[in-house]
Amino acid sequence: MEERLARFKTLLKEKGMKTTTQRLAILQVLLEQPDKHFTAEEIYELVKLNWPDIGLATVYRNIQLLLELNLIDHLNLNDGYVRYEIGSTNMDDVRHHHHHLICMECGEVFMFEDDLLENLEQTIQDTLGFVVNNHEVKLYGRCKNCNERTEQV
Repeated sequence: MEERLARFKTLLKEKGMKTTTQRLAILQVLLEQPDKHFTAEEIYELVKLNWPDIGLATVYRNIQLLLELNLIDHLNLNDGYVRYEIGSTNMDDVRHHHHHLICMECGEVFMFEDDLLENLEQTIQDTLGFVVNNHEVKLYGRCKNCNERTEQV
């Protein structure tokens, strides 16, 4: 995590931006729980634990900055909230190599790490000349635990 924070500081400096404690605190919250998908308000509540004077507007502004720098991703899980997660482990990667599995029964969100669409993307490029830079896949269904509960009834 320290390496990512150091790279973040370098990136901000290269873009002519200040490295603020608020920006680092927001990034750290997301880095500490990379499998979570937080709303801006949830990020605010977690950052506020260490920085009680931070304002919600500051969190929103910094989330927008982190999105613009491609350090975090936003995600809509069709629950009425925009959620945020940390970007790829390597900030230079093309960041579309995980997908989301959403349980329609309990609402749990799982990340699926394999990118099985690379062949499709290459075929699209070869046949249509269209280069896919990113994609988002959300699969809806029922998780293992919910399936097991249903089978026990």
